Amino acid sequence: MNARSQIRIVGGAWRSRLVDVPGIPGLRPTPDHVRETLFNWLGQTLDGLTCLDLFAGSGVLGFEAASRGAASVTLVERDPRAHAALRRNAEKLAVTQVEIVQGDALEFLVSTTRQFNVAFADPPYRQGLIHRVMPLLDRVMLPGGLVYAEAETPFDSLAGWHALKRSRAGQVHFHLLERTEATST
Repeated sequence: MNARSQIRIVGGAWRSRLVDVPGIPGLRPTPDHVRETLFNWLGQTLDGLTCLDLFAGSGVLGFEAASRGAASVTLVERDPRAHAALRRNAEKLAVTQVEIVQGDALEFLVSTTRQFNVAFADPPYRQGLIHRVMPLLDRVMLPGGLVYAEAETPFDSLAGWHALKRSRAGQVHFHLLERTEATST
C-alpha cells in the first residue's frame, strides 16, 4: 500500500481505528483535535443523519460521521488515487452506510437530487473553491442542515450561510455554518 501516513478516527463505533492517507500533494486530512471540536459542535452522535463529504481526500470526516451513527455518508473525490484509498479504507472498516463517488464536487452538487443534514466542505486551498461550493450547497441541504467548512481565511458569512461557530488550528480556519435566514425566522 502506498500510504504516506495514517490518521485515527476519534469517536464512535470505530474509535481509534486507523484510516490510511495516500501520499498525494496537497492532501491535508483534518487533524484529530479539529475533528474533536467539530463533533463537539455537532453533538457526539449523528444517529440517523445523512452526511456529504465533498473533496473527501482521506475520507476521515465522512468515516468519522459514519462511526458516530450517520445513516448514510456520501464521499465525493475526484483524484483517482484518493478514490482508490477511500475504497480500501471502506473495505477495511467494513462500512455499509458509506457511498464513494468518484467525480468533481461542484458537478456532484449541481447534478444530485439527494439532500443532506450535514455537509463537510474542505476543498483544496488557494483555488477559490469554498466560494464556488457554498452557493451550490443550499439546494442539497435539508431544512436545519449544517455545513462544516475549512478555509485558508476566516469568514463570518458566505453565500447565504453564516458561521455559528468558528475556530482556528494553525493555518486552518474552520467554521460550522447554518443558512442565514435560519436566524431571522
